[in-house]
Amino acid sequence: MFAIESFMNELALADGQDAIQFRLDHLKDNRGKAVIESAAAHLSDYQGIELAGFQYGRGLAFARYKNSKCYAAVGVILGIDQETFEISLQHAVISADAGQVIDMDGLTNQLEGGFIQAASWTLKETVRFGEYASISDNWDSYPILTFPEVPTVETIVLDQPDAPCLGAGEATQGPTPAAIGNAIFDATGIRIRDIPFLPERLRSLALK
Repeated sequence: MFAIESFMNELALADGQDAIQFRLDHLKDNRGKAVIESAAAHLSDYQGIELAGFQYGRGLAFARYKNSKCYAAVGVILGIDQETFEISLQHAVISADAGQVIDMDGLTNQLEGGFIQAASWTLKETVRFGEYASISDNWDSYPILTFPEVPTVETIVLDQPDAPCLGAGEATQGPTPAAIGNAIFDATGIRIRDIPFLPERLRSLALK
C-alpha cells in the first residue's frame, strides 16, 4: 500500500492534477470517495502552529482493508527540521467507514492505535545488523515513537447503520506510511522510498 499510494501521488503530479482529485476521478466506490473527501476536508481545515526552521507538508493516502473490509483515509501534517532533517508529526486525520458501528470507542481506538503503530514503523523502527547477525537484541535499544512524538489525532467515523459490519483490525496501518511519505514530498519535493524514514536517509536524498 505504501508503494501504491505513493505512486498515485506521482501519477497525479505527472498528469498535472491534484492528488486527491486524481484519486476521486479514478475511484468508482462511493464509500471510498466519502472517506477520502472527509479526511481531505478535515486536513484542510486544520491550522497548526508553524515554527521557524521547519518545512511543513500535508499528505493523504487511502486503502480498503483487505480490499473487502474497512475503508480508511489517513491525512498527515508534519514538519521537517531544515538542519537535522528530523521529521515531526504535527497532526493526523483518520476518516473511516467500517459499516455498522457496534462500539464507537473501540473502533476509534483501533484506528488511532493502528496509525500510531504504523507511524512508529515508518519513522523509527528498524532491525540493525552487524557483520554476521542482528545486533537488535533487546527492547531497551529498539527505536519506537515516544509519547511526546505522537501527534494530535482526529478520527471521523462514517457510520452505516443499515450496512453490514466490516472488519477494521489493521485498516490504518496500510495508508499511514504513504500519507507520511506524501507529506514529506509536499514539504521538501523529496520522494523517499525506503522505510524507515530516518533523518540521515532524508538528508542523503536532499544532497543528491
